[in-house]
Amino acid sequence: MRITRRTLLGTSLAASLAPRLALGADAPLRAQVAQVRLAPEGYPATDLWTYDGGVPGPAIRVPQGGRLSRLLVNDLPQPTTIHWHGIRLPNAMDGVPGMTQAPVAPGESFAYDFAAPDAGTYWYHSHFRSLEQVARGLSGPLIVTEAEGAPEVDRDEVIHLSDWRLSDTAAIADDFGHPHDLSHAGRLGNFVTANGQSELRYQARQGERFRLRLINAAPARIFELRLQGLSGWVVAVDGMPLDAPTAIGQIFVGPGQRVDMLVDVTADPGDEAFLLEIDRGEGFSLASFAVAPGGGTPRRPAPAALPANPGQTPLGLSDARPVPLAMDGGAMRGLSQAVWKGRTLDGRSLAMEGQFWAFNGIVGMGDAPLIEAAIGETLRIPIANRTAFPHAMHLHGHHFRELRADGSLGLWRDTILIDPGQTREIVFLADNPGDWMFHCHMLSHHAAGMGTWIRVV
Repeated sequence: MRITRRTLLGTSLAASLAPRLALGADAPLRAQVAQVRLAPEGYPATDLWTYDGGVPGPAIRVPQGGRLSRLLVNDLPQPTTIHWHGIRLPNAMDGVPGMTQAPVAPGESFAYDFAAPDAGTYWYHSHFRSLEQVARGLSGPLIVTEAEGAPEVDRDEVIHLSDWRLSDTAAIADDFGHPHDLSHAGRLGNFVTANGQSELRYQARQGERFRLRLINAAPARIFELRLQGLSGWVVAVDGMPLDAPTAIGQIFVGPGQRVDMLVDVTADPGDEAFLLEIDRGEGFSLASFAVAPGGGTPRRPAPAALPANPGQTPLGLSDARPVPLAMDGGAMRGLSQAVWKGRTLDGRSLAMEGQFWAFNGIVGMGDAPLIEAAIGETLRIPIANRTAFPHAMHLHGHHFRELRADGSLGLWRDTILIDPGQTREIVFLADNPGDWMFHCHMLSHHAAGMGTWIRVV
């Protein structure tokens, strides 16, 4: 039987397990190869690259303002690092090889230690050859719990979403540099998991309230999500609370993005509720909620907003410096020429080097930053997507807001999804000193040229 999305989602698997919890302050985090059963019974286990032997990696929980201390131990056959996605941390702890630290060689270790200033849902993942290493399994949830004002819920659940490209023998396909992935929509898997399983299964009662922390850890997939038998509110995105909870409709979650939802079980006793992914017009269950027979509890009032984070500071727009960013390249648009490693090359020559995308005519990380900003300066970056594909732009070490055409400000984020033909402008306070990467989180696109950096001094 060939492994496909449909065969996996149609197969009954064992009961779900939540991500493994890691609470200890100084516990090692071991990057290692391990056999994990992803595919249904009848297929062999899959050799994955894991943290502590499982996928996703252990769910790390720290209190807001507390310190996260982890010793990365590298038992992999390649160097690696860990990036703590969405955390405002010291530059030396950001995990970018060649920029903030040296790669951690096989058999070596590196100590990460930093405070977590903002409550919310974050994640961690490899940032060395991330297209390959994340696709092989190197990611996990990072939860910073509120110091006060946490919502009253019956269950607080992390749902770590990813997709995998498996061969017919359930092995990870090793075509990480495939030109089609690099130049089109990125590396898309042939089935999806939530917490490493094809479907999570929860037991619930009518009227129960869940906090669902959704993390898109996929290398390129944009998840289109819908609820059935559940009703509720989005209360935070990318870790940052909304000013007011927003009723849930259809949700799009780009690679690297997170969404916190408070949902009430509205399905009738004896029925099931679902978190669905919509794929080509069909709904596939990522998580099901079996509603116990018998009476439930009355539905509660709408929740209050979560407490604002320290990083959600007012932004002064009157003196913000604009720095435009134009995205070019990829299939169906192409590059006539661009600068790569200091040389101007035509599109054909760039493609032979596996490079297909450019920012402002520069492919990959140039010697000079996109921006050199004084600490405390406010910056505006209008990002024009002149390509035929969407891109999820992630800024390290900071959060930003979208500046809309009418002058209003959008949600606080660290990763923004920009559709083909769109121009979306972000604004942020450069208040964290150091060199910070700014790149597309479609990891194939990043590998093929969509990465730059900013310097804050």
